[in-house]
Amino acid sequence: MENEKIIINNFTISYYRINTLIVGSGVASLNAAVNLHSMGQEDLIIATSEWGGGTSNNAGSDKQTYYKLSLSGSEPDSVSDMAHDLFIGKCMHGDIALCEAQGSVQSFISLVNLGVRFPHDKYGSWAGYRTDHDSRSRATSVGPYTSRRMYEALATEVRRKNITVLNSHHCIALLTDTSGLKVIGALAINTSEEDYKKSFVLFNSTNVVLGTGGPGGIYAKSVYPISQKGSIGMAFKAGATGQNLTESQFGIASIKFRWNLSGSYQQSIPRYISKNKEGNDEKEFLNDFFPDLKTLTKAIFLKGYQWPFDPRKINNHGSSLIDLIVYKEIIDKGREVFIDFTRNPSWGNAESFDLSRLDSEVEFYLRNSSSLKNLPCERLRSLNSSALALYKEHGIDLEREALQIDVCAQHNNGGLKAGIWWESDLKHLFPVGEVNGSHGVYRPGGAALNAGQVGSLRAAQYISNKYKDPPTEDSGFLREVKKETDHIFSIASRWMASGNSASNGKYLSEIQSRMSETGGIIRDRQKVEDSLRKSFDLLNTLPEKLGAGSVCELAAAFQLMDHCLSHYVYLSAINAYIQMNGRSRGSFIITENNQGKTIQTDLLWKPELCRYDREVENKILEVSLRGGIIDIVLEAVREIPKQNLWFEKVWKEYIEDNYPES
Repeated sequence: MENEKIIINNFTISYYRINTLIVGSGVASLNAAVNLHSMGQEDLIIATSEWGGGTSNNAGSDKQTYYKLSLSGSEPDSVSDMAHDLFIGKCMHGDIALCEAQGSVQSFISLVNLGVRFPHDKYGSWAGYRTDHDSRSRATSVGPYTSRRMYEALATEVRRKNITVLNSHHCIALLTDTSGLKVIGALAINTSEEDYKKSFVLFNSTNVVLGTGGPGGIYAKSVYPISQKGSIGMAFKAGATGQNLTESQFGIASIKFRWNLSGSYQQSIPRYISKNKEGNDEKEFLNDFFPDLKTLTKAIFLKGYQWPFDPRKINNHGSSLIDLIVYKEIIDKGREVFIDFTRNPSWGNAESFDLSRLDSEVEFYLRNSSSLKNLPCERLRSLNSSALALYKEHGIDLEREALQIDVCAQHNNGGLKAGIWWESDLKHLFPVGEVNGSHGVYRPGGAALNAGQVGSLRAAQYISNKYKDPPTEDSGFLREVKKETDHIFSIASRWMASGNSASNGKYLSEIQSRMSETGGIIRDRQKVEDSLRKSFDLLNTLPEKLGAGSVCELAAAFQLMDHCLSHYVYLSAINAYIQMNGRSRGSFIITENNQGKTIQTDLLWKPELCRYDREVENKILEVSLRGGIIDIVLEAVREIPKQNLWFEKVWKEYIEDNYPES
């Protein structure tokens, strides 16, 4: 593991030889490290561009959910029931669903034992609530910052175990053997180093656990933390396959401070207003699309339960009609949109807000929560005071000022393809957390946190039992990666020689705008085709256009190349889905319906919904980059396995080999 210095092409390279490199410092990465160490594999390093800079430590919601098997009360639950609820979200492999369900208890208890304070009663029962796409009350929460509390507990354990952490190390490439079939290491830039010829760090590793999170950096309208960029592009470049890249979640979020406006933020029934760019001409614009105040307030309330945009919830004045109206108010009319907690929604002179005239479902919830208060901010304080306090911590007083919002990218349900041990089809690469595409089209709220913990645990189990060997000997490793490292060092020298990074931001804005405009909730066939062509052109010309004047700018330039490749691969998947006649589903609308009508002419237009009776809809869309060419494959969904749990049989198999690949 020692840091050696080697000379390559006049670059002084820091060189590490280790069993496992863990890239990223989110809760999935840290959990992999903690479990590997506990299982006896101590030859590991965590390399991260910014310690605690990812989504885990910087994101949440009004009541951030962790999804697990029900562990209390009289309502029955089972592993098979939970696996079924994960699986029926469509385009999720059944064996993965079973692993996530079965592993949820062990992962949850591990977090409890590390000190994460999930609430329980005096008898020790962990109370739960029902989240979206959930048939049981499996959800639990520590409050707005559930994932932050997980991060803090796991980070403490990493420090207690003295696991080596290399901060300010930005990983720019995954390195493969000459066959291109397995990962054998990685290349990073140490941004704390001033001399770029001394900034590169080379890892010769048997395994790489990749926990770099979702592709937050490729969207202009994003609720990902600004520090969360994502680095899935380097995995595509190395040869890993992506799946379900069409399936992201989008929803209403604040933009001054990036935060999901789900749960009690909507259940408190704030009013929605828009203004012109000068801050004048205030209007409660939702009123034009709802028949009365009762229907409108119910839709706002349900937005709390049903936060992600969903084309199935547009018709009949459903909650997702709000997202669509907000989107068009901003994009088509060029106005700014706000949520206001200081006043109730109104209906002009015709009807005033009256708690006694709310929909029965809304009134029942607020009454049972002792929250039938006069103003939205008072209802929010009663429902969830910490949700109100959170904004005050960031200099925003919801009791005094309106909150600017947009419809933002929030989570990628797709990502890299992997098996039941979370190993990619690129061997020895283990994508964990959001960069792993284990989810299907729909998933229960909070399932992502569970998947990250279960997946990183299973990756650690597999590595510590199957991939314990030391890495390739030094001369052989350097020979295998020479072509790739020489190419990277050449690009770095050219960019630093130019010293001009002035245009880099322009290309980043181009990528982000393209993704939000054509890869967001509205997806138009022709616009996606045009965007894909432009993304391909940019990918092929961008290396000649970039420059860097410092080590930090050099790392950012490589990050920009990663974003460019990522958005090209994502748009390739989106375009393939549309060209194969896939229909609206998940969190996006295909603009044409079966009558040929388009959303541009009628906001209350009804999209043609996916019915999973076409091959592109009922199979998993996989995308890979081979020799610079995009390859699209439709993979049949694997059913939930039928298990034979006869104890003597399981015991015998466990003793012989408990870690088969499938």
